[in-house]
Amino acid sequence: MPRFYCPAPLATGATLDLPAGPARHVQVLRMQPGQTITLFNGQGGEFEATIERMGRSDVAVVVGAHDPVEREAARAVHLVLGMPANDRMDWLVEKAAELGVTSIQPLVCERSVLRLNGERADKKRAHWHAVGVAACEQSGRNRVPEVHAVRSFADWVASAEPGLLLSLRPGSQPMLNAVPATGAIHFLSGPEGGLSPSEEDAAIARGYRPVTLANRVLRSETAPLAALAQLQF
Repeated sequence: MPRFYCPAPLATGATLDLPAGPARHVQVLRMQPGQTITLFNGQGGEFEATIERMGRSDVAVVVGAHDPVEREAARAVHLVLGMPANDRMDWLVEKAAELGVTSIQPLVCERSVLRLNGERADKKRAHWHAVGVAACEQSGRNRVPEVHAVRSFADWVASAEPGLLLSLRPGSQPMLNAVPATGAIHFLSGPEGGLSPSEEDAAIARGYRPVTLANRVLRSETAPLAALAQLQF
């Protein structure tokens, strides 16, 4: 059954017009009145809905029963990332959403190739949110991960919560040996070229523990996903 994100109040028995994106998809799929779809609004669970009317550009549905099913991981994982360049960030957001990430904080670091600010940063954030939505529709998640506004490393670290820091420093622990027993997990990973020594020092001063994933050097878009997969399972 097709699944769509509908960021609106949903209640059994209500009739509503689908947002433009889902309406367009329903029309592309050539669905007809009487057929059913699944809707979720990120507030938990999902609703069955029946198509009531198909217009030229609008689709009306009747919201059916609510299923409180949750497909979230037992531990919340927040990724803090030095943004990789080009379309690698899109790919990272998509896969992280599929793997169950709770939130993503994009950072501009000393060694960052991709540098965003102002209107361009806002547009990218909206785009990444849409990428996350599509990944949730496909994967069955009912809660969309939050993509925070782009921040500089210096601005972020001043109020950062303790977590795990991917590092090549001698003495870094294997990640799974350093995971706290309870609570949310914050995982910090740098851009191409990694975090600078001064950035690592600043993160460690805020309570980040240097960790390693393996005896190989992973790309900036691969390392956070490898960590997320390990932390989820």
